[in-house]
Amino acid sequence: MSAPPAPYERVGGDAKVRALVARFYDLMDFDPEYAGIRKLHPADLAPAREKLYLFLSGWLGGPQLYAAKYGHPMLRARHLHAPIGVAERDQWLACMSRAMADVEIEEGLRRELYNAFYKTADWMRNREG
Repeated sequence: MSAPPAPYERVGGDAKVRALVARFYDLMDFDPEYAGIRKLHPADLAPAREKLYLFLSGWLGGPQLYAAKYGHPMLRARHLHAPIGVAERDQWLACMSRAMADVEIEEGLRRELYNAFYKTADWMRNREG
């Protein structure tokens, strides 16, 4: 019996992960609704775009691109410089949720991914409120 396809495959593979990351950062960069998380990033989002693409590829069960280039993600440690509370978590999740819808990830898979993203985003909080 074969294992079910990884979320990476279910999402649509490399092209869809790239599209998701592009839409996520475009929304963050240009929609005032996400200004709270935008201000936590440098002016040039190109490095963040690349790192999220590399990370999500592996996180979704595809090629471990981030680990191959940078080692273990150590997400929380790599984000300690940014004050992340409930508001930032919720903005990040809202932006990702909208990006997933905009790139037309199937609704059931979007719910699964949202739940997984929530756990990770909540764990990233490093301040109250």
